[in-house]
Amino acid sequence: MGTVIKYLTAKYGCNGCLVDDLAFHDMENLTLASGTPVGDKLASLTVGPRGPLLLTDTALVDELAHFDRERIPERVVHAKGAGAFGYFELTHDISKYTKAKLFNQVGKKTPIAIRFSTVGGESGSADTVRDPRGFAVKFYTEEGNWDLVGNNTPIFFVRDPILFPSFIHTQKRNPATHLKDVNMVWDFFTLRPESTHQAMFLFSDRGIPDGYRKMNGYGSHTFKLVNDKNEVVYCKFHMKTAQGIKNLPVDKAEQISAQDPDYSIRDLYNAIANGDYPKWNFFIQVMTVAQAEKNKFNPFDVTKVWSHKEFPLIPVGQLVLDRNPTNYFAEVEQIAFAPSHLVPGIEASPDKMLQARIFSYADTHRHRLGVNYQQIPVNCPYRTTVRNYQRDGPMNVTNNQAGAPNYYPNSFSGPEQVPSVEPPPYKASGDVLRYNTADDDNFTQPGIFWSQTLNDAERERLVCNIVGHLKDAAIFIQERAVKNFCQVNPDFGRRVADGLRKHGSHISAKI
Repeated sequence: MGTVIKYLTAKYGCNGCLVDDLAFHDMENLTLASGTPVGDKLASLTVGPRGPLLLTDTALVDELAHFDRERIPERVVHAKGAGAFGYFELTHDISKYTKAKLFNQVGKKTPIAIRFSTVGGESGSADTVRDPRGFAVKFYTEEGNWDLVGNNTPIFFVRDPILFPSFIHTQKRNPATHLKDVNMVWDFFTLRPESTHQAMFLFSDRGIPDGYRKMNGYGSHTFKLVNDKNEVVYCKFHMKTAQGIKNLPVDKAEQISAQDPDYSIRDLYNAIANGDYPKWNFFIQVMTVAQAEKNKFNPFDVTKVWSHKEFPLIPVGQLVLDRNPTNYFAEVEQIAFAPSHLVPGIEASPDKMLQARIFSYADTHRHRLGVNYQQIPVNCPYRTTVRNYQRDGPMNVTNNQAGAPNYYPNSFSGPEQVPSVEPPPYKASGDVLRYNTADDDNFTQPGIFWSQTLNDAERERLVCNIVGHLKDAAIFIQERAVKNFCQVNPDFGRRVADGLRKHGSHISAKI
């Protein structure tokens, strides 16, 4: 923790975190966690050389008690990952769209942290498995932290958040066998056809990126931008790798999984250590409110993309990573990203998945790291001063805002509201109902992905990858999957069916 604070303070200044210079004193003296010097760390206190231990051995108790608690709960998803630090540099003025201060002056640099991750695997899983990759960026702005929490895909598997826990369960382990289960995966995919688009992306070449540096990042959701005149547009965020997209062939990925399961973590760390700093070009797509109202599909549906022809990419800046973590636990395992961490000028849209994540992510952090997780140095909004009416809780490491009032309103100089940052009003109407979106045009965009985005060789590999996974599923699930793929494109479904038959599947001849 001391190293993190020292780095941030030296480079950027810090008035949001408590800095204790004593943390850097007496570095040669071995101490207990309380600071008490330790005279002997090589032997426990015993009654004679062969006698029992003594509970009064405070050095031993201190060591064991801490060791017993070293592991915090791993993330439910995105458990394994790598992180690094750097900056975002604004190269194009987009202040006509947003009043967010990090976008208000060309040449401006904002400190950032990025964590990359696999989604479904546990902390010890291999880096080169077929799995979406997390791509989460924390911008340390002067208005507080902005977290852009996305993936290496511009879309997602489901559009209604009530399905998210079930989807994640299918990617984890069968509750009876404790094994990964292909039937769970494809049963869910085929029962919820909106997952077809993302499933095709996952089983395409981009399903196994060659490390974290050679993949794109996407905010995935639709967001709302507000300018200083309170004018609103909708927006999607894109981060395009400057290293060029590179993916791993299946056989090579399997070989690396066996030989170097930490391949992606090692690749990122070594590149930065060697001065080969990874970069991503940052873009936005913009859609007006009027365009959103007339759009042929729901622009807030995270299972769909916006056409680049109709809504072209607008260049904004560049992300650069130039510093590795000095301690993985402090700066990567404890870093916490939440879509609720927004700054004035960037707001949530009616995207249902985004709105649920606004609750879920911060709630997860409070469970995993504690209610004061934003006081941890790597999460601290250190470029501004935190003043509020929240107090106490486990692991409060500041002065707890001293004697400042802890209630509002008050008559004793507590922090006051800032009306200028209130979002502009918007109208919402409709019947309160559970709207099942299962049939919201699930196949048009996957059809475009098949016929226009992929070339012949990529289509062949997509079919091969799907067949290689689907062949182990139950016959009725295979048949349901083929019927869905036929709705994407008849040739696609036929080729998957033929591939399954070559593996001995007895799916219906009518398919």
